Amino acid sequence: MTQSVSTVLLWFAAIGCGMMAGLYFAFSTFIMTALGRIPQAHGMSAMQSINTTILQSLFMPLFWGTTLAALALAGLALFRLGETAATAMLVAGILYVVGMFVCTVIFNVPLNNALDAVDPSGADAAAVWARYLKDWTFWNHLRTVASAAASALFVVALVAR
Repeated sequence: MTQSVSTVLLWFAAIGCGMMAGLYFAFSTFIMTALGRIPQAHGMSAMQSINTTILQSLFMPLFWGTTLAALALAGLALFRLGETAATAMLVAGILYVVGMFVCTVIFNVPLNNALDAVDPSGADAAAVWARYLKDWTFWNHLRTVASAAASALFVVALVAR
């Protein structure tokens, strides 16, 4: 029973982390650049809309589901350290939870909240937007790498079983 549950969790985590990596990759490689190239008020308004819309989309169940799966797999790995796949599961789980989830909560969400609090045509908008583009994108790069690496390690764990 535990073996089949961990197999389902591994498949879900491998695919889910890969999907998250793809989304973050898109933001890191062209979406943020495109938003930075259009007039500031338009870029800010677009990102504010994205930040509101994403919270009401299928992104959220995937975000929470992959985080919980990664935590569960890391926990299971601690009880199976002698097994071949356990190290990959443990490292992937920790990498994903810290590199994606913790990074999101500590860095990206507060930046989103700060952006949301600013009127795109206000006096302080330019400074907030410049900081947002630089800092949010930096932390998003980390989320991209952590998600992709976790996905790959969950696949390694599947193959090693």
